[in-house]
Amino acid sequence: MVGSGQGDSLRKFTIAGLQLELSKGDNVDRLCAEIRIAKKRFPWLDMVVLGELNAYGTPLENAEPPGGRAERAFARVAQETGLWLIPGSLYEWRDDKIFNMSPVINPAGEIIARYRKIFPFLPYELDVAAGDKLVTFDVPNVGRFGVIICYDIWFPETVRSLAWLGAEAIICPTLTNTIDRDVELAMARSNAAMNQCYVFNVNACGPLAFGRSIVCGPGGEVIHQATTAQEIFPVELDFDYVGRVRERGWQGLGQVLKSFRQNTMQFPAYVVGTSSPALDALGPLKLPDGHVASNGESSSGALTATHLKVAKT
Repeated sequence: MVGSGQGDSLRKFTIAGLQLELSKGDNVDRLCAEIRIAKKRFPWLDMVVLGELNAYGTPLENAEPPGGRAERAFARVAQETGLWLIPGSLYEWRDDKIFNMSPVINPAGEIIARYRKIFPFLPYELDVAAGDKLVTFDVPNVGRFGVIICYDIWFPETVRSLAWLGAEAIICPTLTNTIDRDVELAMARSNAAMNQCYVFNVNACGPLAFGRSIVCGPGGEVIHQATTAQEIFPVELDFDYVGRVRERGWQGLGQVLKSFRQNTMQFPAYVVGTSSPALDALGPLKLPDGHVASNGESSSGALTATHLKVAKT
């Protein structure tokens, strides 16, 4: 049974993170070539994961509708290589809004899910709408995966909710080129330990980002941490190990998810209709120079006329 951790079958699954040195332009063909190289070099791979916004970089004018050129190219290479593929993310134009979206593609080249980033990096990720749906997917006879994108990991509700839904491994495409990368590494470990799951966090390097991708186990242990240079890192995940950690605790210690399940505390932050005077007093979400990022259409991620023109061409 998926997610049970029971029985004699070995639920092993190998994922390669591709931490690539990329430019700010169109990287789609390069990414497809790198995926093929990874599969040829490591033929036992089951999945490849890329970093956030690797396809085109950060310009919003590169947003594509669902099923656009990038998704079609990634679907073809997934089918060609027989890999599960999470090709980072790209800006998606949908319902007159732009989302930061990560497709999930199976080995038949089918897009089985699209995860839209729930927490855009506001106030910096301007004109990007917030997604409102969690995404999990099952790999038959292996386990259940959840997907988040970059800044989502700063909010413990995201990973906890995915664990609540049964996710045993969290895939987190990332694009970080700021001083807080070390903090994100701590968060990856913490989220893995608090939710007794794998966390597979893949960053870019070179002109776009600082690298230092990380893979953590369900005890918060570091399985691999990349350098700041380009790197392909295949890691074998053991989903029976996740089941055992969740049942007994890491090293026989805290049974975190069981304790969370059984606790009856009504946490005030999650009671519908309540507000926090402390948080309300923080004022508007704005850039440090005083520019208010959330006003009118921009706060909802609605496209400007320029974005609409570019996205429709």
